[in-house]
Amino acid sequence: MAPPKRFPERDEIAAVREEATALEPGTESPEKRRLAGRVMARRGHGKLTFLDLVDRSGRIQLLCDESRVGAIDVNLGDVVGVTGSPARSRRGEPSLAVDALELLSENRSPLPDTFHGLTDPEIRYRKRYLDLLMNEETRETFLLRTRIVTSIRSYLDAEGFIEVETPILQPRYGGAFAHPFVTHSNELDADLYLRIATELYLKRLIVGGLERVYEIGKDFRNEGVSYKHQPEFTMLEWYEAYADYRDTMARIEELLERVALEALGTTTVRFRGHEVDLRRPWARIRFVEALERHELWTRDADELRARLERRGVDTTQDKDWPQLVDHAFSHVVEPELVQPTIVHDYPIELSPFARATDDDPTLTERFEYFAGGMELGNAFTEINDADEQQARFDMQSQHVGGEPGDPDYVEALSYGMPPTGGLGLGIDRLAMLLSGRETIRDVILFPTLRPEAS
Repeated sequence: MAPPKRFPERDEIAAVREEATALEPGTESPEKRRLAGRVMARRGHGKLTFLDLVDRSGRIQLLCDESRVGAIDVNLGDVVGVTGSPARSRRGEPSLAVDALELLSENRSPLPDTFHGLTDPEIRYRKRYLDLLMNEETRETFLLRTRIVTSIRSYLDAEGFIEVETPILQPRYGGAFAHPFVTHSNELDADLYLRIATELYLKRLIVGGLERVYEIGKDFRNEGVSYKHQPEFTMLEWYEAYADYRDTMARIEELLERVALEALGTTTVRFRGHEVDLRRPWARIRFVEALERHELWTRDADELRARLERRGVDTTQDKDWPQLVDHAFSHVVEPELVQPTIVHDYPIELSPFARATDDDPTLTERFEYFAGGMELGNAFTEINDADEQQARFDMQSQHVGGEPGDPDYVEALSYGMPPTGGLGLGIDRLAMLLSGRETIRDVILFPTLRPEAS
C-alpha cells in the first residue's frame, strides 16, 4: 500500500510538548492532536513502545501502546504521522499518547550514531541534510540565521527602505576590490561577470529617485577561502539619500542592537572565546589613529614594509602602499577589535567611492565596523559628482588590483545623485557572531567545498 500523499491539519511538536508539560505525571489530556516528523529513537517495554519524534520545532516522546495503536512497524529515520492526546508519563516526560500512526516515508539508509550526532565536519558540510537531521544545534543555527534576516528586513522596511533586486550577471564588475568569476553568454556573445557587489546598481536607483533602497543577495568573489571567507556569500547593502556616513554609523548601531535582541533576546554573545556586547554606543576610532597606536602609520611604502617585516609579517604579495597599509590594518589592528568598534576616515587610496573628509583631502568619509576581531561591513558617504568619480576611477587604475572603471555608472551620476550614505553588511559573518560559530561554513547551508578525492 502506497504511503499517504499528505498529512493535513498538523500541530507543531513544541506546542503539544508545552500542553503536555502542564499535565500531572501519569495523566492524559482529552484533547486530540496530530503530529508529523522523523523517528529518531526507539525504546520498548513489552507491549509499550516509546518513540522520539522530531520536527523543526522540537522533540517529543510518543507513547505507543499496542493495545491502543496496534503493532509498531517503524524504524529509525522513518517519517510518520500520528494522532493522539497530550500526556505526561509517570516519570514526568511530556509525551503524546498515540491513537493512530501512519508511515509517511520510509528511511532506507542507516542513520549516523543518534546519541553522539554527526560530528565529522566534512560530512556535515557535504551532506547538510544529515547534519540537520542529527544535530539540533545545527537546526537552531539556521533558524537563528532566518530570524536575523527577518529582523533586518523588518527594520529597514519600517524605516522606509524598499527591497529591490539587481543583476547577478553583470557586463562590468565593480563596487569592491576583488577577482570576479567570469562566464559567457552564447546568445549575446559576450563575457559576463558574477557580481562582486550590488553597490553600483543600487546607487543608480538613488539617482532614479527611489531614495532608500536595500538588497539582501548573493555576491561572488573568486578568491581565497578562510574561516570568514567563502566564494559565494550573502550581503546586505543599503543606500539612503540625504544622509552621510555619520547618519549611517548611527543606523548600523541601532540595527545590530535590535537584531540581536529580536533574534537572541540579548545583546551579549560569545564568539571565539570573547564576550561581545552589541549595545549602543560603540567605540569609534580613526583609521590613522588605530595604526599609530601600533607605530604602523606612514605613507612611505618602503618604511611600512620594513616595519611589517620586523614584526614577522610576510609582505611578498603586497605590491604597493595601498596593499601594504590594508595588510597592516587587517593583520595587526583588526584582531584586537573585539568589542563593537567603528573605524573611520580611511585613506583615499583604499576608498574609490567615498567622499573626502572636510579637513583632510587625503582621507575619506568611510568606515568599517568590527566585532569579535572580525570585520562585519563597510560604509561610505558616497561620491555623487560624476567628474570626481571618474577621477577616482583613474587614480585607482594606477594601483595594483584597483577598482575598474564603469562609464555607465559615471554617466548615471552626471544626472545628479543626492548626498547619500551607503553600507554593506556581511550576513554570514553576522550569523557567525550571533550564533557563536567560528567558521563561516557553519552558517552557510551549502558552503563551497573542494571536490572530493576520487
